Amino acid sequence: MSRNSADHDADVIVVGAGPAGATTAYHLARTGLDVLVLEKTAFPREKVCGDGLTPRAVKSLVAMGIDTSAEAGWLQNKGLRIYGGGMRLELPWPDLAEYPPYGLVRKRTDFDETLARQAQKAGARLVERTSVTGPVTDERTGRIVGVTAKAVREAGSEGSGGGAGTEVTYRAPVVIAADGNSSRLSVSAGRMRRENRPMGVAVRTYFESPRHDDDWLESWLELWDGKPGQSNLLPGYGWIFGMGDGTSNVGLGMLNTATGFQNADYRGLLKAWLSGMPPEWGFVDDRQVGPVRGAALPMGFNRKPHYASGLMLVGDAAGMVNPFNGEGIAYAMESGEMAAEVVAQALARPEGPGRERVLESYPRALSARYGGYYTMGRIFVKAIGNPQVMKIATRHGLPHPVLMRFTIKLLANLTDPRGGDAMDRLINALGKVAPAA
Repeated sequence: MSRNSADHDADVIVVGAGPAGATTAYHLARTGLDVLVLEKTAFPREKVCGDGLTPRAVKSLVAMGIDTSAEAGWLQNKGLRIYGGGMRLELPWPDLAEYPPYGLVRKRTDFDETLARQAQKAGARLVERTSVTGPVTDERTGRIVGVTAKAVREAGSEGSGGGAGTEVTYRAPVVIAADGNSSRLSVSAGRMRRENRPMGVAVRTYFESPRHDDDWLESWLELWDGKPGQSNLLPGYGWIFGMGDGTSNVGLGMLNTATGFQNADYRGLLKAWLSGMPPEWGFVDDRQVGPVRGAALPMGFNRKPHYASGLMLVGDAAGMVNPFNGEGIAYAMESGEMAAEVVAQALARPEGPGRERVLESYPRALSARYGGYYTMGRIFVKAIGNPQVMKIATRHGLPHPVLMRFTIKLLANLTDPRGGDAMDRLINALGKVAPAA
């Protein structure tokens, strides 16, 4: 089915081999298209993340044929354990037809490579240590028809895209930006971040801890710079995810709607929060493994258009992080699968207006699926940016289990789209009536 010809180097070029890029490449390659994936680093490589996956992400892994068993190195979790308002509450993942009833934990050093290698097995061509430097534009039409790239020297090696420093041009009818939050390719094409969309910042590190095999994802809705209730409330939320390998991933996040966001010392906030933890948990300096690292979380469609003139955006490059809970991997993978379906259908048509109409359906599909939900998320993050609002919500919401079951479905976007219970129907209805912007 490949349409590779003398006038281009692939049917599709995917820039970036993270979860969005690898998933896109996998599903494209499965259709028989010739897919070229350009990745600036080499696997295995580290990414800043909580390493926890909700059932949404698990569904996408299953769709890629990935073995998610414990024997394959995955740690399953039952749901979310929430601390806040002086309470501790365990909420199992909802039992749905649409999503499996469990989440997973896996370090990004393993996770990203697993997805990338799965894409290769499906037939995608992966070129590592190759940094894309910009788009190639057709002078006559203004359409993006490829990219320029340079090999990256790393640990004495040269990339396979040519000698280090040598610029190479790759051409394809469709180019997909999957190069993360900063998305240099998108910026080079004139697609800047939208300042009216929420942005989060997350920091995390690892500790040797007896809690490493905890089978619940743990979320702290109130952060204190000492013992809870006896110190100052910090502007953010925290997590503790057991990794199953002797360590726990411990981190915190803040939204740019939070009071003090601009001047926050995130590493200091993390240290202050952990100072109030029981010492036997092991979250102390001499048990820390590796440095504290941070990353931005682009939320609620913070970069558009998601398709125009030959360039399509997926994952963090498209600002796909869920504003409600900071989850990015599930939406990276889902948008990758959606993009692949659209591109495969488009490339089955001759070049021209008919093909372009199909490609232009991708932004509409994203808007229909996530637009209303993300609008609700933007309202939500604006409200909880006030620490007092967050404090009141946790103290009055957590004592009500039915309300909290509704909340976890809303925040994690876990509902059955057809039918389901009354909670599912209400959340789905809210997402449909909320304006997509």
